[in-house]
Amino acid sequence: MKQILFVNLQLLYILLFHATPNVPPSPGDCILQPPLLQIDFGSRDRSMEVVFSSTENYDRVYANCPEDGNYAIVPSTSDCFGSHWITINQDHTPNDIEGKMLLVNAAYRPGLFFVTSLKDLSPNTTYELGAWLVNVCRAGFNCTPIRPDLRFIIENTAGKELAKFSTGELTPTGTASWMQYSALFKTPAIVGTLSLKVETKPDGGCGNDFAIDDITIRECIVPEPPVKEVPKTKAVIKKNIPAPKPVFKAAPPVGTPVKKGLPVTIQTSLADSLVVVRPVKIPAPKILIPAPILTRTNPIIQQIKTVAAELLINLYDNGEIDGDTVSIYHNNNLIVSRAGLSQKPVTFSIAVDALHPHHELVMVANNLGSIPPNTSLMIITAKDKRYEVFISSSEQKNAKVLIDLEE
Repeated sequence: MKQILFVNLQLLYILLFHATPNVPPSPGDCILQPPLLQIDFGSRDRSMEVVFSSTENYDRVYANCPEDGNYAIVPSTSDCFGSHWITINQDHTPNDIEGKMLLVNAAYRPGLFFVTSLKDLSPNTTYELGAWLVNVCRAGFNCTPIRPDLRFIIENTAGKELAKFSTGELTPTGTASWMQYSALFKTPAIVGTLSLKVETKPDGGCGNDFAIDDITIRECIVPEPPVKEVPKTKAVIKKNIPAPKPVFKAAPPVGTPVKKGLPVTIQTSLADSLVVVRPVKIPAPKILIPAPILTRTNPIIQQIKTVAAELLINLYDNGEIDGDTVSIYHNNNLIVSRAGLSQKPVTFSIAVDALHPHHELVMVANNLGSIPPNTSLMIITAKDKRYEVFISSSEQKNAKVLIDLEE
């Protein structure tokens, strides 16, 4: 399965409720072990029983677009609520087939939506809790959407909170950009079975909808600091040095002035004391080019310059519907996989701004349909401007559209 732009973020704060002042190490000090617990919600070939108990204001449904106060375990979602939500073609878990995720449409009141047990944790041990999240709402779609903000709580069987942390607001990106949120916590001296609870903090309404996947618990091992070796002191052996013999200097003749040596000044150049620190050149990260782009030609069929905006992109079959299917890559990341073209658009959006000024969209033909070549119509809406791009691609040639921020 594709990987979609992973960004590691630390949870905003950690509140520990230990009687002793034990504080987990910072994340940079950890050597994280393989997951002791991983909740990925299953896949087509592997079911995963997740018990949703004691949830408030939430019901499970079996639809790809759950309504307010409902959640669903789904492999994908598309065109929900008149494209108010982004399209998510795949879950986050790598290398699974039709992997599933938890899709939540927040209730109008804040509350608990997920509870699970944490077993086999060791006492007095530091663990990392991690979860991958994505805000499924589009920014500014007929309203100012509420941004999801989740709270994770770890309790013992008596209901006492051992740790509590919050994600902060999930920023809408306009694409299925999964981000990991993680934090460290330390177990008490007596562990037993713990509970992990996840709840929404803001009220529902317009927005506050999200997907969650790959919840993990991993042990954090802090390596021992290296032991510094104390250099051994060598014994000093004193040698008997004979006293120097007196040296008698002849007095200069009377009346002959003695020439005194002039003082010698040694000038040290400033450059002698400078330490030159050369910058370390860090190579730019290599971006793997997908095989369908690498093995085919990629002519540019349209270049668009636009002001900062969120662009809504719809892709239709151009002409007679003949079974064409396409995949779409955004900056070499697969965002649409083998979508059938018809009168109903394949819809997604991208944000063009100062942080994301350059975008490359590559349309790859998965087949030629019954009437070659593979043709489609792309309609790009940027605020008050509308662009129509006619696309033709084959098994040897893709079609590339460039979109740049107007300076």
